[in-house]
Amino acid sequence: MNQALETLKERGFFQQCTDVDTLSRLMDEGPVTFYVGCDPTGPSLHIGHMVPFFALRHLHEAGHRGIALVGGGTARIGDPSGKTEMRKMISYEEIDRNSASIQAQLDRFIGFDGKTAFADNNKNWLAELNFIDFLRDIGSQFSVNRMLTFEAYKKRMETGLSFLEFTYQLLQSYDFYQLNERHGCVLQIGGDDQWGNIVAGIDLIRRMNGKQAFGLTFPLIATSDGKKMGKTEKGALFLDPAVTSPYDFFQYWRNVTDADTRKFLLLFTFLPVTEVDALMGGNINAAKERLAYEVTSLIHGKDEAEKALAGAKAAFGGGGDKASMPTVELARSRFEAGFGVIDLFTEAGLAGTKSDARRLVEQGGASVAEKAVTDVKALIGADSLDGEGEVVLRAGKKKFVRVVTK
Repeated sequence: MNQALETLKERGFFQQCTDVDTLSRLMDEGPVTFYVGCDPTGPSLHIGHMVPFFALRHLHEAGHRGIALVGGGTARIGDPSGKTEMRKMISYEEIDRNSASIQAQLDRFIGFDGKTAFADNNKNWLAELNFIDFLRDIGSQFSVNRMLTFEAYKKRMETGLSFLEFTYQLLQSYDFYQLNERHGCVLQIGGDDQWGNIVAGIDLIRRMNGKQAFGLTFPLIATSDGKKMGKTEKGALFLDPAVTSPYDFFQYWRNVTDADTRKFLLLFTFLPVTEVDALMGGNINAAKERLAYEVTSLIHGKDEAEKALAGAKAAFGGGGDKASMPTVELARSRFEAGFGVIDLFTEAGLAGTKSDARRLVEQGGASVAEKAVTDVKALIGADSLDGEGEVVLRAGKKKFVRVVTK
């Protein structure tokens, strides 16, 4: 098998491929052009979106030509794959803003050079399509019976599938055809929920211009306990630092289960497999810390990764810089008057509501300056502050905040 494909397989990116032997020979002969797409239904990607883009970087670094396709056209409809109901419609203006934001995120991660790695937007060929011409030229190439055999449609037929969503496969297939015509793109990669759309695009290219194209899908990533990858108490793990802070991003990876550590090191870092195995043969917490540092560096840059690492070390007693910890500012007078522990944990953001804070205290999960607080009526005084007027609050083993007073 071609070395680039072997790398993807070894690291856990390989699920299905339409004709792996022929694709492998083609990649051995020279660079191939491939693409991966994402729809800008929100202003930021989350980590679950990034698996194909990590694969893009592996293939690009092996000498192949990668296209990141932003779906400024298809986002106007919404992909039914993996969805139990129709997506909420958003305005074209919002889609354009989201497209620009996501393309900037991808540029930071991939490093577009305009030749061997670049972005395109399917709005360029979908926005002005003539409906009748499209149906005559493209719709006539599709079998409704075959479309209904694909999992994405079969699942939605039970709950209701709009005609709008039903056309999505035609549009994604048309994307592959357009990229094949414009850029010589012969390979589409993506999550395994895209298999039906990818196969349909390959068939359309064959019917329209007689060329051979290929598809490669990756497993849909879940944690070892079956939860969706990147889901946190606050929602998805977004790349936008204004939504998910670099520190919270770092802590997600630092707190993954032992069973997920090797898998995530292979998928979400570019460390050699031998180095990953060496890490896994040592202290598991050191391996998780390295995972957190590497992924945060890739997404937010080394400076933010260093700050997050320093904050984590300070919070968990390993030195580091307290200034890098999650921080909230509260009035010193509140402590001097006796700050109710329920109000303190709520206002510090360690509990969403006072009821949550009460349960936290009652269950023994609250600590102030490393001392457990179990009395819901406790008053936290100024004597809990250190010489700099600060105190660290902890909720459970993994959540904490540095309180500074003014």
